[in-house]
Amino acid sequence: MTTPVVLVAGLHRSARVAVVHRLLAAHPGAVAVHHDLREVASGRVERTVRDVSGVLERAEVRLAHGCVTCTVREDLLPELIRRASTAPLLVVDLWDAVEPRAVAEALDTEEAADVLRLTCVATALHAAHLPVDIARGERLSETAHGTAGDRRHLAEVLARQAEYATALVLDGGDEEDHDLSRALLAHLAPATPVFASGLPEVTGPALHVPTLAERVDPATAVLPCDARDGEVTTVVWHRLRPLHPGRLFTALDDLVTESVRSRGRFWLATRPDRLLGWDAVAGGMAVEDAGPWLAALPEAAWDLVSPARRAAAALDWTDPLGDRVQHLVFVGPDLERDRIHALLDACLLTPEETVAGSSAWARYDDPFAPLLPS
Repeated sequence: MTTPVVLVAGLHRSARVAVVHRLLAAHPGAVAVHHDLREVASGRVERTVRDVSGVLERAEVRLAHGCVTCTVREDLLPELIRRASTAPLLVVDLWDAVEPRAVAEALDTEEAADVLRLTCVATALHAAHLPVDIARGERLSETAHGTAGDRRHLAEVLARQAEYATALVLDGGDEEDHDLSRALLAHLAPATPVFASGLPEVTGPALHVPTLAERVDPATAVLPCDARDGEVTTVVWHRLRPLHPGRLFTALDDLVTESVRSRGRFWLATRPDRLLGWDAVAGGMAVEDAGPWLAALPEAAWDLVSPARRAAAALDWTDPLGDRVQHLVFVGPDLERDRIHALLDACLLTPEETVAGSSAWARYDDPFAPLLPS
């Protein structure tokens, strides 16, 4: 019999602590484990274990290497295994800036499989702060949520915490804040249930951790549809022609600052075989090489990719391009769909450039080269 484990993430500390307390109160005998990572870079972490009545244990942990995955592997996982036989539920109260994906994947080990089962990844959000924080451009190291040297942006981490979760729990704020936060979350994570007064189910079957990753990875993510809900808009841009690397690079600043959040998959004329991931939030932008398009692989290799990858490719498949597609989504207040489409359409190859073929495309200057592997 395995013990259920729920991860509770959230930059909004007061909301996260409140949600953890509600879970402990709803499940008598449950315990929560929290690691204070303020000094993790120096290899020193404080671990606190508590139940609904208060702190049960506090200890300082010394790590050989100061990082989140080291903390999970060297201390959190052994602590959860040690307490699994005496607690009906284990709650992992994550430090503010920790992204739950890294912890979920670190816990997905053979060592834990017979003892623990991850049942829920909940992100707690303060309803009054979410609409403001998702648009903040500060790096975490400049805020109270980060540690020295953390170059990630606050809004970037907040978006990833919300999009990876299997449940979103609102706390704080008034009715108007809740309405706006629900509207925003309906665009950022439309398939994820949102709770306010209630709590998600946390004692059910185990989650499949690789499937959680597929929900957010560029090649397999199910992206939001065109929508407008009060003040919040999602604009979808879907095209087949390749993008000109120089024209797209020039347009990036306008495209990234046009919205609060944008993401998706795209292809450049200079890299016709590579699926590229687009990830932008609050004015910060990251581009990643997410591997080959399925159409660029020999058919014999298709059985080696996941069913979700093959399904996503099938949805986008056209002849002769295969699954190569431009599919980007932009979320923000009162976005101008026509302007975003015009900006991106101007970056596509012209019909004349398209028929010139890949040998001509390969000669284009590629300003993305320093950002991507060759």
